[in-house]
Parts: sequence; structure tokens; C-alpha cells
Amino acid sequence: MFFIDTSCNGKPVHDAIVNQSLDNYLINDLRLKGHGLICYINQPSVIIGVNQNAYAEIDLPYLKKHKIQLVRRSSGGGAVYHDYGNLVFENIIIGDDGHFGDFHRIGDPIVDALHDLGIKSAEVRGRNDMAINGKKFSGMAIVKADDAYAAGGTIMFDLNMEAANEVLTPEKDKLSSKGVKSVDARVTNIKPYLPEKYQDWTTEDFKNYLLCHMFGVDSMDDVETYHLTEHDWTIIDQRLDSKYRTDEWNYGKNPGFKHYVSKHYPVGTIAFNFNVRDDQITEAKIYGDFFTAGDPHKVEQALVGVKMNATEIERALSKADLDVNLGHADPSELAQLILSAD
Repeated sequence: MFFIDTSCNGKPVHDAIVNQSLDNYLINDLRLKGHGLICYINQPSVIIGVNQNAYAEIDLPYLKKHKIQLVRRSSGGGAVYHDYGNLVFENIIIGDDGHFGDFHRIGDPIVDALHDLGIKSAEVRGRNDMAINGKKFSGMAIVKADDAYAAGGTIMFDLNMEAANEVLTPEKDKLSSKGVKSVDARVTNIKPYLPEKYQDWTTEDFKNYLLCHMFGVDSMDDVETYHLTEHDWTIIDQRLDSKYRTDEWNYGKNPGFKHYVSKHYPVGTIAFNFNVRDDQITEAKIYGDFFTAGDPHKVEQALVGVKMNATEIERALSKADLDVNLGHADPSELAQLILSAD
């Protein structure tokens, strides 16, 4: 494993839009063969999954009032709040996708580092979380491209929980579509669990400890490191201007279709927003925090023109290759969800 230094001109980058775009460049363009690792700290920002509806997940007036960035990542998962008390880590794997989707492989090194600090209850749990005493301190996500993938997550060290709860609670009466809030009251920071002698650690101190532990060194000076070059940053900046800094990418369009249904399944939350005319689905949009290497738009397209009855909807979904494009979901269960709409 080697470290990828994502500083620019010798200074750390805290712009969340820049940092969230790095994985796409690293796995699709730079492609340093082997196992790389990046780790950074973002300024106050909300990061949403590639398939989420920003208008149904976030209190946008609060976000804008407090000058919090909205950033859409290129992987699945739910909405999370970042600030200077939060770490982000990503494993950049090139040339070996044999462990794609294995969240234990991603989270276990973090958990091991916490165990060695005396936080013995730290664990990887559920689909893609890490927790202490059953309280979540990290959510993980993954994105794939050919034989490469980026897999990582957030680590809440000393996050502003009040801001997180405010911005991740949508004002439902101002939404043109219903939504499911991403805030989970059963979350925690790591810092309160640290032994007393480490209670004065900053997020940077914890970051340094974590990285040194993961690489098995006393100093990051001893780690093989690739430093992003001026050429790398030129390409990254071009991508930012053409895609990642645009409102079209980060906010997306809220179609505001009349019907909205949502349910949590083992693969994650799946939501359908759609219109019906003459007992046929005329438009459809799928949202959720599910992970897929496929294309959910193919499922949306399969639903257009379908009659609102269980047999027809199930048949259309069965032809849309759900396992690839949405995740392992039962067509009959999804058909019943769609038919449950008001």
C-alpha cells in the first residue's frame, strides 16, 4: 500500500468539491497500479450519494444561510455532513477488483487502530457502517470503474453534531416531493471515547495517528508517497469546471413528480418518484442510497409506459436487470411499493 498526497502547492485542500472529485480522476485517469490511500479533511459541506435527491434530503435554506457546500459524490450511499472535525479516507485500488463490495476490508484497519487506542467496542457493522457501542461514527461507500474501484468513508472525530442535524433535516412543507431524512440519532464522535491522555488531539493529530497505524510506521515520512503533480491538477481543474462544480451535477433536477414512495431494503433505501396518466406510468425517477455499478436510468426507462398493475410492473422490472442496475432487489416487492403510492 502507498499514500497519495492530495495537497496542492504544498497546502492541504479543504474544498469538498475538489476532494470528492479526486476518486474519479484516480481510478479512471491516473490509475496508479496497486493499492493507494488518500485521506483529507473537508470544510463544512454536505455530501450526497450519486443517486440521491438533494431536494428531499437536505434543508437547502439552512445550507445556503450557513454557506455550507453541497457536493454530490460519484458513489452511492446516504447524505452526510462534513466539517473540520471529520476525516475522509479512500482506498484507490487499480488492477484488482476481487474485493469490490467488501466493507470489512475497508473498515477493519480503522477499527484495529481504534482498538489499539483502547476503544475495544469499535466494529464494522451492518451494510457499510462502523460503530462504537452500537453508535455509528462512519459510513462507507464504493464506486467501480472497470478493474479499479475507490472505497472509503467518513470518520466522525469531533464533528459539529448540531449543524449535521439541522442541515440533514429537510423542511418537508417546502418540498415538491416527499423525502426521507438521512440523519440518524444513533451516531457519535470518536473523541469522547479517547483515553484522557489523547483528549487534546485535534483532527489532524488523529489523522496522523490513523495513517501511521495503517501503514505500520512511526512517521508518514517513511511511507511510499505519490504527490499529485501540476499536470494532475490541470486535469482535475478541467473536470471541476466542466462537471463537479456545476449545479446540474451537485443539485440535480427535482422532477417533483406527483407520486413518491420509499422503502428500505437490504441493498439500501429505494425510492420511486413518478407520474401516472390513464393508468400508465408516464415519467419515473429512482433515488436512494443503494450502491450499484450499473445504470438506474435503465430501470426508470423500463417503467415508462407500463400499466399500473402488479403483473405489468413486475414484468418490466424483471427485464431491467435489477441486480446490475439497482442491486439485488425483488421485482415483486418493488412493484408492490410502486402500487402503494397515494
